Amino acid sequence: MFVTGRVRDRASARRVRRAFESFRMTFETACAFAAGLPLRPADAISCAPTVRFGDVKLICLDMEGVITPEIWIELAKRTGIEELRRTTRDEPDYDALMSDRLALLDRHGLGMEALAPVIDGFEPLPGARRFIDAVRTRYQLVILSDTFYEFSGPLMKKLGWPTLFCHRLDIDASGRICDYRLRLADHKRLTVEAFRRLNYVVEAVGDSYNDIGMLDEADSGFLFRPPPNVVEEFPQFPVFAEYDDLLEAFGAERPAVSEPRRATG
Repeated sequence: MFVTGRVRDRASARRVRRAFESFRMTFETACAFAAGLPLRPADAISCAPTVRFGDVKLICLDMEGVITPEIWIELAKRTGIEELRRTTRDEPDYDALMSDRLALLDRHGLGMEALAPVIDGFEPLPGARRFIDAVRTRYQLVILSDTFYEFSGPLMKKLGWPTLFCHRLDIDASGRICDYRLRLADHKRLTVEAFRRLNYVVEAVGDSYNDIGMLDEADSGFLFRPPPNVVEEFPQFPVFAEYDDLLEAFGAERPAVSEPRRATG
């Protein structure tokens, strides 16, 4: 029996995507595989493995809450605007959250000229620079964040300028923050997916709702100092509170990931 048509639930969709990635099947074959149905002889896959390069591990870290303070909470402390304390831990809808933040800054007349000296005073979390240096000596490292380049520069400098993928703010000639521009919707998950397609073994670390997609997409996902509600909702991810323990988890022996390929000739 062969299956065609659309995959209607998210779990099945994920299985189909994994089937495409792992076996490079046709759509029909991938659907059959996801449904647990037997494959036709013509779709048999050879046992010759294509091994992803387990010796080249790429670590993807969230920024805020993992290696730096939450920037908006720090702004709330230093400007006295308590409403800026809300983060994705409180409001998973990022667009709604950012719209509220920009409206608050506008209402209080705070543009980049006023915010720049405040942002310059931000410091990484204690131990974060040593942790970043240790990761970079052993693995490839990319920071995946929903922050903005206009806010993150001073912190990245203090962390030794690791590679950062994030978003942009629209700022007019007067310094007013008019809007924000996402690099790409769901960019953390899609970046991890792209790295895996490039044959990297990816381990990802985050602390909140907006990190769950990339943790789920990675070969291994970890939560670092998450709030209790995130731990309760996503018990499948190991939880860490210390950088040294996280480094040890990165170094844990894991089997190489093999992807069967079609026989040729």
